[in-house]
Amino acid sequence: MENQGTQEHSPYIKGEVTHLIFHNEENFYTVAAIKVLEATEVIDDLQITVVGTLPKIEPQDVYTFFGRLHDHPKFGLQYVVEQFRRDIPQTTQGIIQYLSSDRFPGIGKKTAESIVKNLGERVITLILEDPSVLESVPKLSEEKRTLIYEQLVEHQGIEQVILFLSKYGFGIELAIKIYQVYKQQTLDVLQTNPYQLIQDVEGIGFKRADLLGEAIGISGNHPDRIQAGCIYCLNELCNQQGHVFLTQQDMIQEVSTLLTTPSNQITTDEVVNVLTMMDEEGKIVIEEERIYLKTLFFAEKGLVTHIKRLVNREEPLAFVQSEFLSALGELEETLKIEYAESQKKGIETALSSPIMILTGGPGTGKTTVIKGIVEVYAKLHGISLEPSDYKAGDSFPVLLVAPTGRAAKRMGEATGLPSLTIHRLLGWKGGNGGFEKNEFEQLEGNLLIVDEVSMVDIWLANQLFKSIPDNMQIILVGDQDQLPSVGPGQVLSDLLRSRAIPIVELTDIYRQEEGSSIIKLAHEIKNGTLPQDLKEAKDDRRFFPCTQNQVMQVIEKVYLNAIKKGYTPKDIQVLAPMYRGNAGIERLNVQLQNLVNPSVEGRREIEFGDIVYRKGDVVLQLINNPDEQVFNGDRGEIVAIIYAKENIEKMDQIVISFEGIEVVYNKKDLNQITHAYCTSIHKAQGSEFPIVIMPVVKGYYRMLRRNLIYTGVTRAKQFLILCGEQHALFQAIEQKDEHIRNTMLSDKLKEALVTRN
Repeated sequence: MENQGTQEHSPYIKGEVTHLIFHNEENFYTVAAIKVLEATEVIDDLQITVVGTLPKIEPQDVYTFFGRLHDHPKFGLQYVVEQFRRDIPQTTQGIIQYLSSDRFPGIGKKTAESIVKNLGERVITLILEDPSVLESVPKLSEEKRTLIYEQLVEHQGIEQVILFLSKYGFGIELAIKIYQVYKQQTLDVLQTNPYQLIQDVEGIGFKRADLLGEAIGISGNHPDRIQAGCIYCLNELCNQQGHVFLTQQDMIQEVSTLLTTPSNQITTDEVVNVLTMMDEEGKIVIEEERIYLKTLFFAEKGLVTHIKRLVNREEPLAFVQSEFLSALGELEETLKIEYAESQKKGIETALSSPIMILTGGPGTGKTTVIKGIVEVYAKLHGISLEPSDYKAGDSFPVLLVAPTGRAAKRMGEATGLPSLTIHRLLGWKGGNGGFEKNEFEQLEGNLLIVDEVSMVDIWLANQLFKSIPDNMQIILVGDQDQLPSVGPGQVLSDLLRSRAIPIVELTDIYRQEEGSSIIKLAHEIKNGTLPQDLKEAKDDRRFFPCTQNQVMQVIEKVYLNAIKKGYTPKDIQVLAPMYRGNAGIERLNVQLQNLVNPSVEGRREIEFGDIVYRKGDVVLQLINNPDEQVFNGDRGEIVAIIYAKENIEKMDQIVISFEGIEVVYNKKDLNQITHAYCTSIHKAQGSEFPIVIMPVVKGYYRMLRRNLIYTGVTRAKQFLILCGEQHALFQAIEQKDEHIRNTMLSDKLKEALVTRN
């Protein structure tokens, strides 16, 4: 909605609502029939259908709608609403009719007449400004006074918000989204602290909030504006670039760049003064010119505290060497293998240490060592590893966890033991619900093994470690050459660098007998080289040279060839580092969907924004959903599409199967998923796929780094197809990740613990 001056010159129709045809309470999509009273448009009929995002509108109410006429191929002439204004009744009779309508249950015509008689024709405004005015109305109970006020606030509040925000370019849909977050406090938030919207409302960036700030007088070098800029920069750089803190120098530069305008220069002293004030008020933490968000400061500090607590436990962990060798020998006989010296060292160190890190690249035997640790631990401690030996409610002695569902599943398949995601182990309740497990309600069990630790950010690491009891042994497993966590920190890298806890690194490759050229390639990439036979066809690896414009054609050919050989789209994963461009994730997903799951008669589909989902599509979960036991990074398949007319909820739905777990998504929730024919290498971390297809072209230049290519290559279990420009691949592996994340975990661990390695 525009302001009044703008609206006077905008196309509009004014009409009385005769029938509410459809209204979705969740996304506010509305279809209504109106009787036209006035219009700038030429309309032959006095009746027309209006469609758009609107709060619930009532029959007999009069509205002015701003928008455009649209001739719908199926439903005929409609008026598409972009902004609107409800005409509040102005006459005594109109107000009485309004107050005695169905929106005010229990308020009859006589009561409405009494209210208007006592308060006059400004009654609605007076009640909204001060509900106590209703006390002057004779025989009006407190219950009815409350009802009238709450209904007026509900109906008027959202419209006031829409009207207020429309002056600053906010559409109805975004205004309603803001109202749904703050409800009756919306106008108060908008008029006192509009920068709060950046944190609370998806789709609100700093520029939009700053526009509202300027409207209420928070502009230029106003301390509140500088404070909002500081919080915004901290959040953005920590969440986007993985920093745990910003240096004061970087902070000043970022905030000044964000806030300086042609007419106003933000000075260093102004930023420093605001930062000092925020520190004193407990809004941020400043430690030796390091600027922290409070949650990140206490996560880093807490992780150090809990690692120190677990390392310094009093209970000895030593065991008789002969017993260890005997148990290990029995296991080797059972498995018909012989552990190498480095693997034996890994098992022994794990069993004799409160915490230990096992690291190594693909094919170095990490999984074999994990299985050895578990089996020998069980033998030495006389415990059963058979889940059926434990009653319901009993804790299983060995806990196997990983950051993603697929990584946890791989771990479980390799060991034959139950495995979970870290979130599920800790009982994450979603949203602001927090975790069930913490320092007061800790985990139960004897041995904890955490795989893919490189993916764990500082927040999750702290939550996990605070939940570990003193008597539990911990083995952390990961590959330090993979990509760091998406969230802040570089936990595995920092732990290794601190050398504050025992480390066993596996370097020998034990899958040579399988003839895996993928493993060999991964290790060469790790060392910054490429094999001479890169272009030679191998049993499990190929490289197809092509230009960026030819990438799609090559991928389609390889994909179809794999399908012909019996593989399904769930077996094939295309990996790319960027979303945009003709070789980006978005375009590749569209092309591959149309290739293997096109729109055909009888195949159900649903549109969500610019995306079309069809039955049979492979999709990726984007957020953690603990209620359904589906987590960020889980891959599933759309097994059913249910249209609104076919279910009692009257909304389109999609049913997705995640490894047998079926989850129903209403249409409004489809922002939780995306197509997974092609996904980012970050999203694929922790997973393995039978076939990986990975384009590498110069168009990805901003993302071309050695650890990115290494991580992508190591996702391939059976076949790896590289395609693109060899020069781009060389450029990528020569480029080490120069982005240094700001963390103090390693330094603080060194200070807290005596070096052990």
